[in-house]
Amino acid sequence: MNIGFIGLGIMGTPMALHLVNAGHKLFVHTRRAVPEAIAAAGGVRCEHAAAVAQAADVIFTMVPDTPDVEAVLFGENGVAQGLSKGKTVVDMSSISPMATKEFAKKINALGCDYVDAPVSGGEVGAKAASLTIMCGADEAVFERVKPLLELMGKNITLVGGNGDGQTTKVANQIIVALNIAAVSEALVFASKAGADPAKVRQALMGGFAASRILEVHGERMIKRTFNPGFRIKLHQKDLNLALQGAKDIGVSLPQTANAAQLMQACAANGLDELDHSALVKALELMANHEVAKG
Repeated sequence: MNIGFIGLGIMGTPMALHLVNAGHKLFVHTRRAVPEAIAAAGGVRCEHAAAVAQAADVIFTMVPDTPDVEAVLFGENGVAQGLSKGKTVVDMSSISPMATKEFAKKINALGCDYVDAPVSGGEVGAKAASLTIMCGADEAVFERVKPLLELMGKNITLVGGNGDGQTTKVANQIIVALNIAAVSEALVFASKAGADPAKVRQALMGGFAASRILEVHGERMIKRTFNPGFRIKLHQKDLNLALQGAKDIGVSLPQTANAAQLMQACAANGLDELDHSALVKALELMANHEVAKG
């Protein structure tokens, strides 16, 4: 197929590579230079998003936030300007569920289909093609694009209609943030109490407290490896979506609000470009103690 991909960042580049390596013709647009790996695999650079939409049958977007998706789809030389009837837009960004529903209506009005398909799994999952993909779409449209999604992920679920994929991603980000905060508190407590945090983590991995967050991000906290797989500022954005959505539907999310404040403390100290496991640094500042020296 002719595939379009807009947004070749930490996540988008390996995801797009899986598509082109499977034999699809890839047309790309990015604000930066096209990554060497994409160019070497035969990816064709387009001057703007409209040109991608003109060339491709299915257009993927993977950009940071709701305004970015809106600009890519409906701005000057946006995707909508290059679409013709029967094409499909698949947004894999993590954005507002309510905005997603409006975007889908506009794309549908052009005679095209829309899938919201946000992902979880970070850079590691993107490179390994093991992402969890949460989809909102009509079932027939989902089945049509599922073979492409299977090139990028393993756990692929049609949750419901447009917007439901994004709602699921917001729920995912609540769980991840709260787990990072819990692991952070546990390791700061254990370390300042005098225990070896590495051995504490090892012991906890064999019990009911075991989790993927404790395994991966707990190790990062101990080894002090905070190079971004998923930046704090992006997780902040997702928690803001959760809190705004909660306000709109009359739901209280007190622990989510607390995790958002810990991330805000990191941002206030210039740490928002670090991996979200660096949330531990906010607690370390309050405790005047680092979990480990790395």
